[in-house]
Amino acid sequence: MSKLHELTAKQIVEKIRDKEITAEECVSSIFERISEVEDKVHAFITLVENEALKKARQIDEKVLKGESLGRLAGVPIAVKDNICTKGIRTTCSSRMLENFVPPYNATVIETAKKEDAIIIGKTNMDSYAMGSTTETSDFGPTYNPWNINYVPGGSSGGSVTAIMAGEATLALGSDTGGSVRCPASFCAAVGIKPTFGLVSRYGLIAYANSLEQIGPITRDVYDCALLLSIIAGHDPRDSTSINVPKKNYTRLLVNNVTNLKIGVPKEFFEEGVNKVVSQTVWDGVKKLVELGALYEETSLPSLEYALPAYYLIAMSEASSNLARYDGIRYGYRIDEEGLNWSETFSKSRRIGFGSEVKRRIILGTFALSAGYYDRYYLKALKVRTIIKREFEEAFKKYDVLIGPTMPTPPFKIGEKIEDPLSLYLCDILTVPINLAGLPAISIPCGFTDDLPIGMQIIGKHLDKSIILRVAYTFERNTDFHKQKPNL
Repeated sequence: MSKLHELTAKQIVEKIRDKEITAEECVSSIFERISEVEDKVHAFITLVENEALKKARQIDEKVLKGESLGRLAGVPIAVKDNICTKGIRTTCSSRMLENFVPPYNATVIETAKKEDAIIIGKTNMDSYAMGSTTETSDFGPTYNPWNINYVPGGSSGGSVTAIMAGEATLALGSDTGGSVRCPASFCAAVGIKPTFGLVSRYGLIAYANSLEQIGPITRDVYDCALLLSIIAGHDPRDSTSINVPKKNYTRLLVNNVTNLKIGVPKEFFEEGVNKVVSQTVWDGVKKLVELGALYEETSLPSLEYALPAYYLIAMSEASSNLARYDGIRYGYRIDEEGLNWSETFSKSRRIGFGSEVKRRIILGTFALSAGYYDRYYLKALKVRTIIKREFEEAFKKYDVLIGPTMPTPPFKIGEKIEDPLSLYLCDILTVPINLAGLPAISIPCGFTDDLPIGMQIIGKHLDKSIILRVAYTFERNTDFHKQKPNL
């Protein structure tokens, strides 16, 4: 049973249905693996072994009784710690919410549980999803399973690390400016940032409402399509939710890219992008051309303004969203007598929030302040519209756009944490997609010094079928997804 943790979700469901394995054996194998490697990678904040085993036994009972099973029957799933789980601590990796236990489930948790998925725990992340390395967590950093001296990416670093270390089969993350795709690239996982509004945000603890999306993280494209099929769908509890029919994305996975038109934006390969990363991604594009696709270099000139526009919008929305944590209604509260409301508020936030969160709140508050709103926030919204239109024009000509997911390979723990601007620059290739609300997937396309490199495939609004098809075709004709870290 020691290798059950390596099975895909598709394999687990099939084997449980065929009575080759039990859900309890599968979950037990996962927790055995966690006990072996968790002290090396620190992927989890909270584990719920007893509850997971109890759910597994219930599924095994259904199998014995011949009852119908969900599409994720017996599959262990790890959940990023900013997605609310009823009765399970949800901290956002922040001291501010260290003891918060939600009284309800996020919609994505409800839908996964209806399909008999088994939640095994909550994963580490950058505090309030603000970061690209999972180093800003108040519970300590997560380590890259390929080399524990390196960052796993962020902010969904715990979710991706859990997948690649064999500590979970599926994982949920959230992507505000690349937080699913960045760690997927740094850890050789598959991660999708869906079209904005396709997946319900109800129960996701807000950072930047107009940018963030919950997305699946897996080891292969099929499992990613499977999990997306389950969590996508209209939710009246989310005002940003799009009312479109549900799809089974696994049926769209075709090993064929003949005559598919690829646009390669030259801005994705300019200054700041590592030469090895550029070459590896170009090799990936050429592989797709060998398989029958057509490509052309193109230009999206407004992308040079994407990063400042993104950070102005994201920090402004963060400033507004995080104002609710006052230490009085809920959240961390300073335990000192004799303080008035204002002193309690400011001291609780000073201690409860980490330095990166405070930095973003300050910058966002400044951008929204009287006299600066037009100059910064409003201008950023106008830039966002221009970027969105440029993407729309490009997709009149191309089926997909392809470039690197991240400008560099993974870097060492501690290497950039003291230089916030260099960390913000790491998001240069992922944030334009969030600004435009488009879908994008990151898949592994190579390695350098045994560290992964990811290729980003960007699609049209609401069109997941083509990016999944391109990713699936590339995966079927390469071996990068078969390589595993040696922990």
